Parts: sequence; structure tokens; C-alpha cells
Amino acid sequence: MKSQIPETLLNWAEDVDYAVTICDADCKILYMNRRSRETFAKHGDIIGNNLMDCHSQASRDKIKEILTNGTSNVYTISKGGVKKLIYQSPWKIDGKIAGLVETSMILPNEMPHYDRG
Repeated sequence: MKSQIPETLLNWAEDVDYAVTICDADCKILYMNRRSRETFAKHGDIIGNNLMDCHSQASRDKIKEILTNGTSNVYTISKGGVKKLIYQSPWKIDGKIAGLVETSMILPNEMPHYDRG
């Protein structure tokens, strides 16, 4: 028996403390949570725009690779004295790549690391 997703969980990403941006397989931006909208506010409402329009050629090539091969792309950036972890991964419908999800999280300067095994 499949469990039903509680109504209160349907908008889970809206108020998490990191940016979530989702595009479809044609790179059309479908969703931006509150943190993502705040991050890109200077560009206005970009939901519905093409993700490729705001990326360099190298980034566009990586996005195409993710959408073609189903791979993930993980890296860190520093901007304005803030370090972030960027995680880009495909999302699927019935096993077929339907688009890309990007999460962007601020990393603290000092962060514990644990080896678990």
C-alpha cells in the first residue's frame, strides 16, 4: 500500500534554509523556493525562463550532460565571502529524465566531518 504524502509536506521546500531550483528537460525553470527567489531577486521573476540564458557555455555543457546522461554535478563556490555547496541532479518521471534540481547550501567556515563505518 502506498502512503499518502501529508498535505503539510507538499510544500516542504518553500521554507528550508537553502535554495531549491527545478527546471524541466527543456531547461525551463519550473520552481524556485523562497531562498532561491531571494538569491536571484535582482533578476526579477525568472520562473518560466530558460535556465541556459543565465549560464556560461561551460555551465550549459554541464547541464546538457546531466540531462543527457543522468549524472549529478557537485561543487563548491565562494561569492561575497560566503562558501556554498551546489548539488545539481536530474529528476525523473517513470525512469525518464524530466529535468534538473539544483540545491545551493551555505557552508559554515568551520564544519565537523565524521567518518562513519
